[in-house]
Amino acid sequence: MVDLPPVKAFIPLTILLMSSVFCLHAQMQAPALTAHHGVLDYTYSLPSDWEVIDSQPLIPAVKAEQAKKAPTAEERKGVECVQVSLTARHGSPASVVVAVELPYACFGQTMSDKDLPGFADGASDGLRKSFTISDVRYGTYQLGTHNFWIERASGVVIDHPEAKYTIEIACTLLKEGAVCWMTMAADAQALESFESGPVALEGAAPTALVPANAFEKKPVH
Repeated sequence: MVDLPPVKAFIPLTILLMSSVFCLHAQMQAPALTAHHGVLDYTYSLPSDWEVIDSQPLIPAVKAEQAKKAPTAEERKGVECVQVSLTARHGSPASVVVAVELPYACFGQTMSDKDLPGFADGASDGLRKSFTISDVRYGTYQLGTHNFWIERASGVVIDHPEAKYTIEIACTLLKEGAVCWMTMAADAQALESFESGPVALEGAAPTALVPANAFEKKPVH
């Protein structure tokens, strides 16, 4: 079982990537996404008017920046192994969705459900570099046999108080690795698209990524 700090390493990495995508010009577009197949055994769908961004050219620089800040070899390994399997944006101001995966085969260790909070527990620290964070909420829920950990917060871009977002992170464990879906939603419609996006985990029937009762059950700390 891994300690939580190494698992936190890729969350600030994803925040940096989301910020980078947010700054991309609108002409940087790729074919629209209907159903995305992750490197791990799952699919996740977004409406067809969401633009899929080729974020791969951004990743080496983002990883290098995050690796410099990693205090331990384990955290550096986490940065090295994390894969960004989806980056999509929609609207103006832009909302962003990112899916990140941590394959156990690369990381060299597996995780258990008690490690789920470590996925996103470090997100607030990373977000506070770009956002003023408030109204943080946590929850746990199940989709079939898979346990999820979720966090939602309000974020206002520092130095741009007019730019307000809902930031949400949902994470679960699969047999071959861990995965998180994250959004920086500029409006209620974008948040709804993120939450209602059908996800099919390891051959199970598709269901909405975030159910209506996602925040009814609180995590046990």
